[in-house]
Amino acid sequence: MNPSQIKNIFWDVDGVLADLNYAYFHFLTKHPNYRDRYAGLKWEQLPEVLPILPEYGALELKTHPELGVEMDRDFCADQSFFRNRPLYPGVIETLKRLDAAGYRQFTMSATFDVVAKTAYLNEVLAPVTDFLTIECVQHGEFMQDTAKADSLRKAYEKYDLKPEETILVDDRIYNQCAAIDSGAHPVRLRCEFTSDLPAELNWIPEFPDVAAVADWLTSKKSDRA
Repeated sequence: MNPSQIKNIFWDVDGVLADLNYAYFHFLTKHPNYRDRYAGLKWEQLPEVLPILPEYGALELKTHPELGVEMDRDFCADQSFFRNRPLYPGVIETLKRLDAAGYRQFTMSATFDVVAKTAYLNEVLAPVTDFLTIECVQHGEFMQDTAKADSLRKAYEKYDLKPEETILVDDRIYNQCAAIDSGAHPVRLRCEFTSDLPAELNWIPEFPDVAAVADWLTSKKSDRA
């Protein structure tokens, strides 16, 4: 990938723009169905409760060995927990910086409740929705299906984008494959508790936060200029 050729950015939300791990911690320790079981849970113990599967590469409620389905249902059903995922520091400023540099920006967030997730995104990202296009993907029965790749392809057609000029910034490993399958370039965010890429994908650039992605893109753009 040549970063200087990139014109379009699709941002995953959870683990990239917003802190889903924060939401999970408060859900496990405060939801009436789980707070007794996880009373005294420490932040660093989250991966012990939600084991990180190799194809995921990050925390997911669905990976709980006994209660994954129930946890995911309860999380989505209670908006006080579902919306409790604050943006990471500097996200709004970074998106504005990239807009000023001429990049087209979109969300490409996957969820089991599109209506609730879209409402959350429009609220939390309200300062940048004048240029940020909100796209939200419906998960299939299991997460690593074709939903995100299919949605990317539809977005290329809808917004007249070239996939070779596009990156998907995501923390989940299976979504790196979705970017590749759609013809876009994968970029990985390493939020807390993410696992390493498998050997066959270790060529994918990784960054600790969105500001670092912006630095990488704009420095290459400046070099080209």
